[in-house]
Amino acid sequence: MPLVPGSAPARAFVLLQHLLPQHALSALVRRLARVRIRWVKDLLIGAFLRRFRPAMHEAAEPDPRRYASFNEFFTRALAPGSRTIAGGGAVASPVDGTVSQAGTLEQDLLLQAKGRRYSLAALLADGQWTAALRGGSFATLYLAPSNYHRIHMPLDGTLRAAWYVPGRLFSVNAATVQAVDRLFARNERVICAFDGPAGPFALVLVGALFVGSMTTLWHGEIAPGPVRRPLPLPPADAAPLSLDRGAELGRFNMGSTVILLLPPDAAHWLPQVRPGAPIVMGQPLAALGAAVAVPQ
Repeated sequence: MPLVPGSAPARAFVLLQHLLPQHALSALVRRLARVRIRWVKDLLIGAFLRRFRPAMHEAAEPDPRRYASFNEFFTRALAPGSRTIAGGGAVASPVDGTVSQAGTLEQDLLLQAKGRRYSLAALLADGQWTAALRGGSFATLYLAPSNYHRIHMPLDGTLRAAWYVPGRLFSVNAATVQAVDRLFARNERVICAFDGPAGPFALVLVGALFVGSMTTLWHGEIAPGPVRRPLPLPPADAAPLSLDRGAELGRFNMGSTVILLLPPDAAHWLPQVRPGAPIVMGQPLAALGAAVAVPQ
């Protein structure tokens, strides 16, 4: 049963997270998820299937026993044709999951949960891109364990910058989001910033408890390291910088949250994009509006 925000079990879970060695536990889970000993990975996958019942019929490889490790199973690809990518002047959902929040930034502030806001500057830890996206739109998209965990382009885009911001690894479930102040600006995250058809936009990949690493097309696997300050992530020489809407750009090695940031007056969220609404990768989330300038 999911934790009810504000309940005694939820408060106890949040308190426990403050006390846990978050990075050590996440590193342990990362190693365990990559074990290729057959009985170990089959035990992990079997327990996950019983607990979360993911939609294996949508997977490119529907037989869970054929994955070499739990992580390969968890980050499984979709079967061709299982998703339709929104066309025209639409912003496509980059993930399967649930809308946590969506709306317009109040200058520099994003809504995290009722009564809790956090700043775009704290989230991005980059003044140039904060200035470009201040006053724009945002959607916070939560990926539950049962969801498909690859991340796709919401628009055609050319990568302009990417960086890693160190931090904590709180859970991103609803109970924790409603209880921990500035959670998304405190957790580990990877930011990928793009030039698109309506100007600059960004995707923030937020780490979480037991999320041992994140992977992007341009930088490969990104895991917490000894340097605890924001670091630029230069793309690999052979990586294509421009991707079409719907193209895969990365994945979570265990589940978390993606925050999509759009510039001012660039798009309008569709009525169905509201807190608690389920979404699937490729469905339209917003309609594009006027174009804006891209930071140089």
